[in-house]
Amino acid sequence: MMKVKLMKILQKRQILKTYILSILLVILMVVAIGYDYSKNATNAAVIEGISDSLIRFHVIANSDSEQDQQLKLKVRDEILESMNTILKDSKDIEETRKLIYENMDDIKTISEKVIEKYNYDYKIDVKLKMEQFPLKTYGDIILPPGEYEALIVEIGEAKGKNWWCVMFPPLCFVDVTHGVVPEETKETLKNILTDEEYDSIVMTDSQESMPIKIKFKFLEWFNFNKKDKKQNNNSNKVFVDK
Repeated sequence: MMKVKLMKILQKRQILKTYILSILLVILMVVAIGYDYSKNATNAAVIEGISDSLIRFHVIANSDSEQDQQLKLKVRDEILESMNTILKDSKDIEETRKLIYENMDDIKTISEKVIEKYNYDYKIDVKLKMEQFPLKTYGDIILPPGEYEALIVEIGEAKGKNWWCVMFPPLCFVDVTHGVVPEETKETLKNILTDEEYDSIVMTDSQESMPIKIKFKFLEWFNFNKKDKKQNNNSNKVFVDK
């Protein structure tokens, strides 16, 4: 009889222990989920802060033919040569935006002259608006995916591969072929971004590049699918830096 009672007591203790462990496991899961949510929300806020501080430049070719792709690059070069002079003394995004608006007709005229010079009759559409961008590396700077304000130049039907850079700060006008953005440009970034935003996009060495890329890639799917309905109208445009 005592043995049976002892077994029942032990069984009850085991059940209670299992119950307590289950509760603790649920609590730990809730805490973990809350931590991940908070961390992702912080990362999303950082990405939003970065995208709100930059103006991108986006040129879209008429098609993917070799001729149209080469024409796209010639249009790009002429616009950058002109805008380099106009924007070289711009110190903030508001001034850059103002100068772009003031020169949009000239940007269109420059593009049309290039088109005409090479015996094409494509129409040119120039606008400054919000647009979705994927993750992009410029030298030792990694920009996260997200929605950015951009100067967009569409050539003809604008169904070809496209080219883009950053117009403010002026990453379009620096040589990043050696993998390092000039310190002057980084100083501009420091002035317009928070410390957390700046640290998240600048690689101090090759070992740090992978965690940053993974962090931004983790949110890339979310950012693009969040804007999926807006992107349906542009589904024929492939984001390729060429």
